[in-house]
Amino acid sequence: MIQVIKPGLETTVQDYPGRIGFRNQGFPPSGPMDSWSFRLANLLVGNESGAAALECQYMGPTLQFEQDTLIAITGADMQAKLDGEPVPLWQSVLVLAGQTLEMKFSCEGIRAYVALAGGIDSVPWLGSQATFHKAGIGGVDGHALKEGQALSLKTTDIDAATAGRTVAEHARPQLGDGKHWSIHVVLGPNDEWLDEQGIDTFLSADWKLSSKSDRTGFRLEGPELSFSEKAYNKGPEHGSEPSNIIDQGYPVGGINLAGQTPIILVNDGPSMGGFINPFTVPTSEFWKLGQAKPGAVLKFVAVTVDQAQQMARAISNTCSLDNIKTMGV
Repeated sequence: MIQVIKPGLETTVQDYPGRIGFRNQGFPPSGPMDSWSFRLANLLVGNESGAAALECQYMGPTLQFEQDTLIAITGADMQAKLDGEPVPLWQSVLVLAGQTLEMKFSCEGIRAYVALAGGIDSVPWLGSQATFHKAGIGGVDGHALKEGQALSLKTTDIDAATAGRTVAEHARPQLGDGKHWSIHVVLGPNDEWLDEQGIDTFLSADWKLSSKSDRTGFRLEGPELSFSEKAYNKGPEHGSEPSNIIDQGYPVGGINLAGQTPIILVNDGPSMGGFINPFTVPTSEFWKLGQAKPGAVLKFVAVTVDQAQQMARAISNTCSLDNIKTMGV
């Protein structure tokens, strides 16, 4: 068991790839925003890459361990300490019963991931342990961790010799300063509702990530976009505003144009609605969104679907045991 002494700002249980196949019922995939860091954390402690682990946002939790285990922390640097001693990132660490892990505010990146040997043991909901707190499902009681809760781990043999394993430097996502990001997008499904100037404006502008962003949607602040004739010459069922369209399914990562406000629909985003989606951010780019700070400048670069799929495969290939090394070897 692990006791939650302090829950952190918003610490949730997630698994990868999350809750797949239920968007037609209104349930998004959820899962980790930065699945690259998440998968590597699990591999460090000997888990399957998608095993249930913790996603910590902005400020991490304080946890007290009642059993020996292995942990690994990846992603954002939340100045983690184990009984007052710094915990290295991107490395497996042996934790003994009675020790306390304390995490603070992030000084690099936004989201950190804590994987524990065996994975967190909680009741799956629709085939996933991922927390979707707006519906109160998954994780522990369907919400972020709370003070006084206890986490259970799945039974596994702890091999102390596996402590000190690390992720090869080239296999880690590079967080940079967190203030400037180049984000790939594919056109569609509704790009024809913008005119050529509107598309060029979107791709050439510097977009500011609004503080009014969460795991449902990332709001962008920037210039106004111009629309094509199709957005004006349409049937009344599509609505009166040029960004309105008859209710349709939204892709994960769709850039939802609500009036003149682009909103990137991320892990907990809605599955349908009445706004156009001229562009879509591939899920292979979500790790950047998950680590981008409010106020960060995002620059969008158009790629093809084939290129986006190649990027996703490249990250998946990176998340392999081939890139987990033993310290000093």
